[in-house]
Amino acid sequence: MPNRGQATTVYQRAAQLWAVLAYAATNRQIITYPILSKLAGIPNPALGKMLEPIQTFCEKKKIPPLTVLVVKEKSGMPGTGFIAAADIPEARMRVFGSDWLKYGAPSPDNIKTTCGVLKQAVQSWGNARKRTIHLA
Repeated sequence: MPNRGQATTVYQRAAQLWAVLAYAATNRQIITYPILSKLAGIPNPALGKMLEPIQTFCEKKKIPPLTVLVVKEKSGMPGTGFIAAADIPEARMRVFGSDWLKYGAPSPDNIKTTCGVLKQAVQSWGNARKRTIHLA
């Protein structure tokens, strides 16, 4: 974790979200963006950029798309940034059927190395955070 005063990186946030999503998958649960936002302390507009590295990590490691569990409140479907599967119900069943304890939780560095640098995501996180602070 970063020292006091240091910014949390998109990869650190992704690793934190991984734990929440893996727990949800183990319990065969979906989770809405607003609930995930509150649980993780991440502004709702920034969640997509925090989930992007998880989606990419799953794709590159050839494991089910864990981010399929995060859904919009009204539709029950993933947001527009979810591109890991065309058949959402089938992808969700693969996630529910996977042993997430076997995969373990990737470290922020492992996510970063696997996904490559996502500078845009880091900038978007900072911008969303600033907007949220100004609105509060």
